[in-house]
Amino acid sequence: MNLPSSVTLIEEPAGYPILVIQHAAASGRIALNGAHVMEWTPAGETPVLYMSPQALLEPGKAIRGGVPVCWPWFGPHPTESDKPAHGFVRNLMWEVGEVTENLAGVTLQLHLRDSDASRAFWPHAFELMFEVKMGAQLSMALHIKNTGTEAWSMTGALHTYFCVTDVTQTAVIGLDDAFYVESRLSPERIEQSGPVYFDREVDRNYESKETVRLLDKAGGRTIVVEKSGSRATIVWNPWIEKSKRLSDLPDDAYPYFVCIEAANAAPDVVAVHPSKEHVLSQRLRVTRN
Repeated sequence: MNLPSSVTLIEEPAGYPILVIQHAAASGRIALNGAHVMEWTPAGETPVLYMSPQALLEPGKAIRGGVPVCWPWFGPHPTESDKPAHGFVRNLMWEVGEVTENLAGVTLQLHLRDSDASRAFWPHAFELMFEVKMGAQLSMALHIKNTGTEAWSMTGALHTYFCVTDVTQTAVIGLDDAFYVESRLSPERIEQSGPVYFDREVDRNYESKETVRLLDKAGGRTIVVEKSGSRATIVWNPWIEKSKRLSDLPDDAYPYFVCIEAANAAPDVVAVHPSKEHVLSQRLRVTRN
């Protein structure tokens, strides 16, 4: 494996490969299990991505925090409850492709294609390429190609966890007038009025393709979240009771993160025809308030 000087491959813990980025523009970590961006810290900033201190770093297990890649379904499987939530690619080991560096940062490509392991969950042929550009900004693009002879449909998400200083002093701006469903909490379709605030559990699927801003008032910064290939934006914070039910998340962690996810989630179901490609992407940058 040919890696530039700013990227090293370690195993931490043993048998669990992680790419470590130490560049003048940013530092970060990416687990090959799930092609999972665990950390991104631009130069001069505090960490932007939240990682649970109780996250399981085990092959075949999903990681709590960072940016899980959810595919080829979002949430529970639509018909088979025994299949893993948020698809299976976050539980498989990806291969490292081209890795390059320049003055702006590092670009990494990770690859996954259908195999016996994937066909146990989903009977279709595919190729995935996840391109991560890490520097003063973080760009992530999931390239999804149908390599089979029949069309198939998919949902998915870049399930991004953001650090905040105090969720009760945090707002998501840019979803005003968008309609949402409160996921499992309520089937009612509701129109958003003003910013999204957090004083209870929030688990919302917004019909929106717009750029949003995560205003961290207590931390004095705003995280700008742009996206493409997505007409659904998920906003999530588990609050008190749900946090207690998540074994890989501390009970008192909920004040310190918000998830904003670029998603293809119902009604944004994507049909991909043979030899065609869909790209789901998200671009992040930090500004000081």
